[in-house]
Amino acid sequence: MTLERINGLYGDFKNALAKLQEALNEDLSKGNIIIDGTIQRFEFTFELSWKLAKSVLSYNGIEAESPRMIIKEGFKIGILENGEGWINMLEDRNKTSHIYDEKQALSVYKEIKDVHFKLLKNFDNNIAKFISKIEK
Repeated sequence: MTLERINGLYGDFKNALAKLQEALNEDLSKGNIIIDGTIQRFEFTFELSWKLAKSVLSYNGIEAESPRMIIKEGFKIGILENGEGWINMLEDRNKTSHIYDEKQALSVYKEIKDVHFKLLKNFDNNIAKFISKIEK
């Protein structure tokens, strides 16, 4: 894995994270479309986060294939904080493919807003630090 590839994935991740934040700032009174859109943006952001983490691990000579293993290894090297929170985020991401119930969608939305977004922001900060160290 090259630093150029990591930087490319990081740029995509940052864009997705900004879009997710934009969705989270929307007024829920606009209807379920806001919840649905936020969940979709969460899915994109989460997918990019574990792929970026996988790239960072690979750059460090650590091979991990599944998102669960990537979370475990990423936690070990300190690019992911709160390993249990990331596992919960993975489980919520897996649920989003099968949500047809408004109550469940709202529950996942609240987790994204109250917990998952903060973990993704911390990941953003940790990756920025990682890239900064390498580029010195």
